[in-house]
Amino acid sequence: MHLTRFTDYSLRVLIYLAVKGEERSTIHEIAGRFEVSRNHLMKVVQDLSHKGYITAIRGKNGGLLLKKAPEEIRLGRLVRDTENDLQLVECFGEKNECKITPACRLKPILAEALRAFLAVLDKYTLADMLGPQQPQLVELLKIEPLTGSKAGSTPPLAS
Repeated sequence: MHLTRFTDYSLRVLIYLAVKGEERSTIHEIAGRFEVSRNHLMKVVQDLSHKGYITAIRGKNGGLLLKKAPEEIRLGRLVRDTENDLQLVECFGEKNECKITPACRLKPILAEALRAFLAVLDKYTLADMLGPQQPQLVELLKIEPLTGSKAGSTPPLAS
């Protein structure tokens, strides 16, 4: 199974916002830190906002914040919400033209594997992804601590 870039970027956005905590972030900032397309991230952020994962605040002091605590964001639910197609093979879909479907055991085996995959992800939350590595994430993502710095001041990003 291969998760889409959309799901990958969704996870990155949520990780970044979780690490930043109560300090607002921008799409430009997150795109710069991960060196990914700002336009693609705009779609991801819009979807995450629409699905209730984040809050997008417009205006001069606007930005992005997690809408839920990291402990409340289940990875399995996020994957289900961001993956458009969890059909692993043709016979999962309505347009199945495979000749051996009536006698094939692949579909139920892959369906069981997919359920197991999602069940494992359901055990974990965004908070579990941070864990004791959070200080290292702060360093790798070049996130300035909120204490002792001016609110909203973020190191400049290369355009």
